[in-house]
Amino acid sequence: MKILSKRILCENPTSPFNYFGWPSITRLPDGALAMACSGFRMRHVCPFGKGVISYSRDEGQSWTRPAPVIDTPLDDRDSGVVSFGNGRVIFTSFNNSSAMQRGRALRLNEDTPLEAAQKAFTLAYLDLLDATEGSHALLGSTYRISDDGGYTFGKTLLSPVTSPHGPAPAPDGGLLYVGRRFSADDGFDDGTEPFLQCCRLNPQDRFEPISYIPNIPDGQGGFLHSCEPHALFVSEKRVIVHIRVQGGCFTTYQSVSNDGGQSFSAPVRLLDANGGAPAHLMRHSSGALLSVYGYRSEPYGIRYMLSGDLGESWTTDLVLEDGADTADLGYPASVELSDGSILTVYYQRSDSGSAIRCIHWEL
Repeated sequence: MKILSKRILCENPTSPFNYFGWPSITRLPDGALAMACSGFRMRHVCPFGKGVISYSRDEGQSWTRPAPVIDTPLDDRDSGVVSFGNGRVIFTSFNNSSAMQRGRALRLNEDTPLEAAQKAFTLAYLDLLDATEGSHALLGSTYRISDDGGYTFGKTLLSPVTSPHGPAPAPDGGLLYVGRRFSADDGFDDGTEPFLQCCRLNPQDRFEPISYIPNIPDGQGGFLHSCEPHALFVSEKRVIVHIRVQGGCFTTYQSVSNDGGQSFSAPVRLLDANGGAPAHLMRHSSGALLSVYGYRSEPYGIRYMLSGDLGESWTTDLVLEDGADTADLGYPASVELSDGSILTVYYQRSDSGSAIRCIHWEL
């Protein structure tokens, strides 16, 4: 691996709305690159986030200013952007309930002037939100579809599942969405139902569940919490899924389908108990599978793993970036550039806010 460059792609340091996080990246049908993220936030959890998009027409050297695509009255978080069949593009996000956001705001420290101001402002907004008719109509896992290659988008719809980087484009031109069942308060349920479901996009552009990934036993009669998966077709029928798993751990598991998503294997752990997550999968033109993930144990940073046998085995914990000051970072995603090099985007918080950063590198 060789690092070619590192830089900040998107930030807003002179504004109170200086938190950008949870990015995704794709190549659009016309060859341009698109980066999606949640932007113009005040904090990791606040009701002011917007799902925004930026474009690059020079292989990531320069980018347009971020513009909103999904901006509900609620908190619009993880943003995915995916190109699929017939020149279409899907933009995904999700939001939390106002009750969940109110609970987080009430925890802010009023002895700190900045947090006291953010607390008062957030609670005032949530009071207005809760008093406004119809303001919660789009609570859920949201998405919009573009029919012009990713520049204008249709109406906002709701999906039964959510995942940071969105669905996987299928060989037949459709979409396979492996995600966590949406929960209004982002809570941990008891595992009596599968945490992760697999959906297909139907001809009416709605996601319909077709299968699930088995929950992971915790060895004590319960289940570890599975969330934030990312799926990739590596052949016509074989689908690899990397899953964030936590509950006494914070790591990545893998589940596989050999029938196009109709069924999935029991997940198997790939990394150490604190090995990092969530992951984003990509197939390089060399044939190698690449999975990048955030590493939230010291030294904090971004790591990746490689497979040369379609996910049967992996070389893990290869370092792209380490030595960050905080664990509030990660959610990397990668795209291959025209010369075979790779552009990986991720977010990282600092004293001036949270920025979208990128690493240009090659295998």
